[in-house]
Amino acid sequence: MERRARRLISASETSILDCGEGVRLQIYRADPARAGYSPNDRVAVLLHGWEGSAQSMYILSLGQQLFERGFEVVRLNLRDHGDTHHLNREIFHSCRLAEVVGAVRCIERASGGRPLYLVGFSLGGNFMLRVAAQAGEAGIRIARVVAVSPVLDPHETLEALESGLFAYHRYFVRKWCRSLLRKQAAWPGVYDFADLIRLADLRRMTDELVRRFTEFPTLGDYLQGYAITGSRLAGLEVPCRIITAADDPIIPARALERLARSPALRITLTRYGGHSGFFERLSGTTWAEARILEELRR
Repeated sequence: MERRARRLISASETSILDCGEGVRLQIYRADPARAGYSPNDRVAVLLHGWEGSAQSMYILSLGQQLFERGFEVVRLNLRDHGDTHHLNREIFHSCRLAEVVGAVRCIERASGGRPLYLVGFSLGGNFMLRVAAQAGEAGIRIARVVAVSPVLDPHETLEALESGLFAYHRYFVRKWCRSLLRKQAAWPGVYDFADLIRLADLRRMTDELVRRFTEFPTLGDYLQGYAITGSRLAGLEVPCRIITAADDPIIPARALERLARSPALRITLTRYGGHSGFFERLSGTTWAEARILEELRR
């Protein structure tokens, strides 16, 4: 994938955004004119899922396709994702919405009034929808949002990871433990995650993280803090599209019924697609990528 996206990667410039209250997040910004493409005066901001990064294959694949079509592509790293564990002392958790809002605000200001399009995958899709819900209050102008397989109800996602294929649970535990060790190495004397890592269980690890590093009194309060079910999206004014699959092993589709029915929200539910997959062939554009390109050309 890095070979296919080499023009996007080579044209990308790294910078650190001041997202407010001392929080710093990293972006990779690529101007299509630098690679010989004709700019279309639009800016696409791409956000990865939990324990992914701006270098994840799905981000690079979509980014290259948007880049070829003249979009300025901005790939954003969440706190403690990619190589950014050293940037902020406090640890990442999924309710740190204010800093993502701050990052999008910085990107908008640097874009000179050009239309801003947000695309997120999994937890990144959840973040982008929450950013859209706060856009008016935050004074951010967003043209459109597409969320692929976004986390809907974190309670149900955690249960799905616990009761589904053990490989998914093990995969996320392994990646999270690796990330925690990188955070510990970046802040020697501040963190010791040995006890947390020994738990090797997503629910118990998350419960311990909530108790030690967040303001939420219980695990349930924390999970509800980033749910987008209920009234969370009721005030949406930004056109948003959710793309998700009925066979997603991590995001139960039944939670779609509990989303607020905003006129700005459209939902595409496919029978197959898995979690952020939607592959029609082994190589080339996925079905979801084709749909995203269609949405962003509107």
